[in-house]
Amino acid sequence: MAKATIHDVAALAGVSIKTVSRVVNNEPRVRESTIEKVQQAIQQLGYRPSTSARSLAGNRSYLLALLYDNPNAHYVIDVQYGALEACQTNHYELIIRPCRYQDKSTLQDIESLVSNAKVDGFILTPPLSDTPAITKALTKLEAPFVCISSQPQETLSPSVGCDDFKASYEMTETLIQHGHQRIGFIIGHPDHSTSAARLAGFEKALADHKITQKKNLLIQGYNDAESGQKAAEKLLALKQPPSAIFASNDDMAAGALQVAQQHKIQVPEQLSIAGFDDSPISQLTWPPITTIQQPTRAMGSKAVELLLDQLREPQQQHPHTTLPYTLLARESLTKISDT
Repeated sequence: MAKATIHDVAALAGVSIKTVSRVVNNEPRVRESTIEKVQQAIQQLGYRPSTSARSLAGNRSYLLALLYDNPNAHYVIDVQYGALEACQTNHYELIIRPCRYQDKSTLQDIESLVSNAKVDGFILTPPLSDTPAITKALTKLEAPFVCISSQPQETLSPSVGCDDFKASYEMTETLIQHGHQRIGFIIGHPDHSTSAARLAGFEKALADHKITQKKNLLIQGYNDAESGQKAAEKLLALKQPPSAIFASNDDMAAGALQVAQQHKIQVPEQLSIAGFDDSPISQLTWPPITTIQQPTRAMGSKAVELLLDQLREPQQQHPHTTLPYTLLARESLTKISDT
């Protein structure tokens, strides 16, 4: 059977070739009834638009680039899946490119993607989305981009994320409601904006519950298990150790759990532990770690949608989009009677 063409779709739907092209490219101002007819024809014929043909027909490559530099493989893969699903739905291709956010060659790589690969737009994940040199370079190149971030960016680009401040506040409040007042907090990597938001949420919850924050219960981490271990060693060596440890991500929480077990400290009977992200490690440890589940796949998908909206309507303002999170209470958390 011959491969279906755009002419076949137009004939079956009873519309012009130009209209089919507008529907395929999700261009604005097409009637819903027309979109439905064209989509039904596409599905019936099994039509797949040719990227090269679409590129020749306009000024776009129909290529997007997702840039990442994040040691959390689970986070990156989830964002990639969401972005790939959205690209497939909208007939775009996705280039996935690892970058080092502190490496000057990254700026050259981005410039090459714009000038040589003719990428239509970029999705930046943290910490790239938190790096002014990168966002400024894209702005100078007039390359559309979307930031995955917990808060609106100083740039005029669209952004999407979950409310890290609110999630951290809720987790801290949950620990307090379980009787914990001496709560150790392992701060996330200083180059990630999410780390500051999670710390701020923790501090605000303590203040709202009239709990005096003790500086020796705040330890800097770097989003890996090793820094979580080092932080936990310091916290548990205190004359008055915390009854709970809240780590800014699951890898550090798992590191803290390992240290507690090495010191024969029972979790959660003697120490409650909480993390953030709902990484696979949070479910594989024993006990499983109480954590915040981020909508990472949905963030990747939404980032693509926001980027395509920006390409279609460059002058339109796109406010920051906040997606919901879920607090997952697991066996690493328990109530205590004496704080």
